[in-house]
Amino acid sequence: MYRRPRPQATHLPEPAKGNACLATARNTFPRAFPILNMTANLYALFASRFPADSTACCIETHDGQYYSWGDIERASARIANLLGSLDLPSGARIAAQVEKSPEALILYLATLRAGFVYLPLNTAYRAAEIEYFIGDAEPAVFVCTPQNFGWVAQIAFKAGTRHLFTLDEGGNGRRNSGSLLARAMHHPDSFDTVEKQADDLAVILYTSGTTGRSKGAMLSHGNIGSNAQVLQQYWHWQAGDVLLHALPLFHIHGLLVAANGALLNGSKMIFLPKFEAAEVCRQLPRSTVFMGVPTYYVRLLASGGFDRGTCRNIRLFVSGSAPLLADTFAEFAERTDHTILERYGMSETAMLTSNPYAQERRGGTVGQPLPGVSLRLMGTDSEGRSAVCGAGEIGDIQVKGPNVFHGYWRMPEKTAEEFTADGYFKTGDVGRFDNQGYLSIVGRSKDLIISGGYNVYPKEIESVLDEIDGVLESAVIGVPHIDFGEAVTAVIVKRPEAKLTTADVIALMKTSIANFKVPKQVFFADELPRNAMGKVQKNVLREQYALPAAGSLTPS
Repeated sequence: MYRRPRPQATHLPEPAKGNACLATARNTFPRAFPILNMTANLYALFASRFPADSTACCIETHDGQYYSWGDIERASARIANLLGSLDLPSGARIAAQVEKSPEALILYLATLRAGFVYLPLNTAYRAAEIEYFIGDAEPAVFVCTPQNFGWVAQIAFKAGTRHLFTLDEGGNGRRNSGSLLARAMHHPDSFDTVEKQADDLAVILYTSGTTGRSKGAMLSHGNIGSNAQVLQQYWHWQAGDVLLHALPLFHIHGLLVAANGALLNGSKMIFLPKFEAAEVCRQLPRSTVFMGVPTYYVRLLASGGFDRGTCRNIRLFVSGSAPLLADTFAEFAERTDHTILERYGMSETAMLTSNPYAQERRGGTVGQPLPGVSLRLMGTDSEGRSAVCGAGEIGDIQVKGPNVFHGYWRMPEKTAEEFTADGYFKTGDVGRFDNQGYLSIVGRSKDLIISGGYNVYPKEIESVLDEIDGVLESAVIGVPHIDFGEAVTAVIVKRPEAKLTTADVIALMKTSIANFKVPKQVFFADELPRNAMGKVQKNVLREQYALPAAGSLTPS
């Protein structure tokens, strides 16, 4: 499926001179980009943009494995044929909780190609979480890592999942393995991509809710394809671009923004299994595009090997999934002569806004609405009626466009609740436009915490904390943190007889939920502050328990 890279010339676009992205020239692209007819399968859109030379490199791994565009086509055809041989119903979900690897991306492409629905799951999820996802989505196929096969099998087969495969992440020069690839090798390496319509479901992304119940955002071939095409033009993807890919593949950022962008542009990807500052610094000179969460940029700035020379061939740095601190934005520009491009999106909508490519990129903002996206801020007028906010006014962010999802999986009431009568999706975020149409996110109406680029909802964590013996009640908040953006922090009221310690709570939480949800810090209080209606005043808690040294915590 792969071979070692052969020596070849690397043609990179001319590096930007100075702080080119602050140029005042107007963007010459029209406000609305032409979108290709999305009556075909999303994979067919990608394949139509693959390079004519199928031997060219599509993916190169950190340890020297080389996957050509022909390899990608043949490997995805084998897996698509395998899936097609399983007699799956139309619209069957293919769930994957696997480590990042080229084969994991190929599984995504094969699922699209075979006309099924891809369901990526965070590799940090534990048994209770996987049990919920399997019960809710009812996948016909579940692909997991070999080391998780035992406990996943117990859950999957009990829930009626018909097929369970394993996929190893490979690495260290060894071939990626597992039962999925072993079975797929017996199938032909050509496949006629299944025809799909723009409204046909392609991907389900689960996003937590304030009630603690995760919701499956249903994204169609048209949702994903239209957004990818807009971003390709808005971010000026070029021939010869090389994407340094350090993001996870189960998240919208790494899969539907980064990987899809490279696939649509026919661009080579350098795949890193995870973000490590030293390895990123080593690979950056061979790349032209890098996308990351704010934590990545903080850690690059803290790396001794990161400077202007490291970034000499980079054309575009993109940040998203969490707010980028103003200090990080400014220090990065000073250190590298590059200004990070911040954008805004979510699982339900893909990308909504972006700072411009050629015009001013403003720190503390997420730019302007993307072409084809209608975004408004809603508040109330002096008489208490719903009204659109003007520049400088704070309001609830609502959006409409071809990128907006089709609803929540098997939750029609919740879907109806989250859309306005005129078709706008209520994001739950609160923002403000400046006089030039740049949007700033000023708050989150649903108490969402974004830690290290991952969404964490307090209610879910509180429900787990409250089950711990000795906990009377709890409140979970996010406090500013220079590395994670926000650190998950728990405030607990113990029962009188309880002997709980911080270490006890964190140890118990690590056995129940994904590591990124586990509180970085735990405080004990005699009582929680409440208003006259009995509601916990989390703003008071945030002030009271703000970290004295924002960078002092280490990942748990």
